Amino acid sequence: MAKDSDYGAFMEKFVLQPSPSAHELPLSGLTFAVKDLYDVDGYVTGFGNPDWARTHPAATSTAPAVLSLLRAGATCIGKTVMDEMAYSIEGENIHYGTPRNPCAPDRIPGGSSSGSAVAVAAKLVDFALGSDTGGSVRVPASYCGILGFRPSHDVVSTTGVIPMAQSFDSMGWFARDPVILNRVGRVLMQLPDVDPVNPSQIIIAEDCFQLSAIPSDRLTEPLFKSVNKLFGGDLVKHAILGDYVKEKVPSLKQFMTEETADQENNIPSLAALSSAMRLLQRYEFKKHHGEWVSTVKPDLGPGMSERIWRAVRTTDENVDVCHSVRTELRAALNALLGVSIPLGLYDNLPVAISLLAKHGSDGFLLNLVESLYKNIQEEVGIAEKKGY
Repeated sequence: MAKDSDYGAFMEKFVLQPSPSAHELPLSGLTFAVKDLYDVDGYVTGFGNPDWARTHPAATSTAPAVLSLLRAGATCIGKTVMDEMAYSIEGENIHYGTPRNPCAPDRIPGGSSSGSAVAVAAKLVDFALGSDTGGSVRVPASYCGILGFRPSHDVVSTTGVIPMAQSFDSMGWFARDPVILNRVGRVLMQLPDVDPVNPSQIIIAEDCFQLSAIPSDRLTEPLFKSVNKLFGGDLVKHAILGDYVKEKVPSLKQFMTEETADQENNIPSLAALSSAMRLLQRYEFKKHHGEWVSTVKPDLGPGMSERIWRAVRTTDENVDVCHSVRTELRAALNALLGVSIPLGLYDNLPVAISLLAKHGSDGFLLNLVESLYKNIQEEVGIAEKKGY
């Protein structure tokens, strides 16, 4: 069960004051919280597990990402609950409680950045830092009905952030307001304020939308209409992402199994891609934390224990192939970054859509989200009134 106060979002509360000249700074007057894998000077970075906290000393410096937000005028008010060792996207924690989802109280909040997402959704802070290795910002943003942004890999420093799997680790952040989302991103990525640039095309991955139980029109129509209103409808193109990945990432053949080939419940090439990603993730997690897990034998929650020990016992078999898959995919897609945009409710549950852009196009994508957001919300409101 979550803690009674503050939706169970916080591990501990404290106040880190902003720069003295905060009134002149871009984040002046805003409050934020940080996931409990960011170092804060004088506090133990708990990594979602009491045995980790018990066996590690307090941090002697603060993560650069946190410092940059303080210098930009924001006030940090505490650390948030996360999944143990960041190894889940459900948002549950047997030791510290599962933060309550303000948007759907009877559902999980999504993880592993669950507390950060809940703190924003519950209006306890203006924005919050999370981390995203395999969806740990985008998933809880979607579940909690807020904005979540995963920047390009390696664009924002992860110094002073406990690693999970370095090939995929990226910091990320949540906000309710697209203007704040944009402003925070420009501070973290040291981007200048520039006029928005119109997109040259917007590609809809039709096969991915067809897997959803929610009618595709309910997901895509608000986006179509907003794009058409702002930029014209000719920008929208359609693609079968699974076929594209299968063609451009030939190393995936080694991960195709009967399970991944099931055409009814998944997209075979993307299921194979997920298998390769999980294997590399396990291998890198073991490199970082295997010795500690084997020595301390921490108390781990159900499901989490099996996942973590499987990683610790993994071998480096096929790791070279995983690296080939990663290289081919990056070349094919020029790497990806994503942002989750709320699309209102369907059957009284939050719905969201992710936008992706080329590696390094973070500033462009932040501006695009800010431009599209209001129009999308208006179109969602119209669709909901019509009963879609």
